[in-house]
Amino acid sequence: MIRAKSVHSPIDRKRDGLRILATRFRGRYMPVDRYDVWMPNLAPSETLLKSFLGGRVTWGEFSRQYQKELRDSGGIDQRNRLIKNHGQKFTLRLLQRLGRSQNVTLMCTCAEEEQQCHRHLLKKVLTAKI
Repeated sequence: MIRAKSVHSPIDRKRDGLRILATRFRGRYMPVDRYDVWMPNLAPSETLLKSFLGGRVTWGEFSRQYQKELRDSGGIDQRNRLIKNHGQKFTLRLLQRLGRSQNVTLMCTCAEEEQQCHRHLLKKVLTAKI
């Protein structure tokens, strides 16, 4: 099962399962025991996040752009020309697979009650077909 919660919420190792911090920046004083793995590649880009927090884009536009960022394919790896870089697709599929067999908790630094947070969008992406 895939869950979403704040990294500051109480830790419940049994229910949380694999705790993934999906933020661009870990934070200087973030204790490493609050999460199992930090995956900044699952966070919105700095530009997009600053635009949303600065009020330059709406939540709807932020949502669309963030989901597009997650699904964007990269270029061809110069060292392996036959293997295309499919961006986040492999990571997202791995998290989907893990979520079917164990609990996976997606976290960020927003407050627990915050609904306009990318962790909820990421969870939505992971529960859909990739």
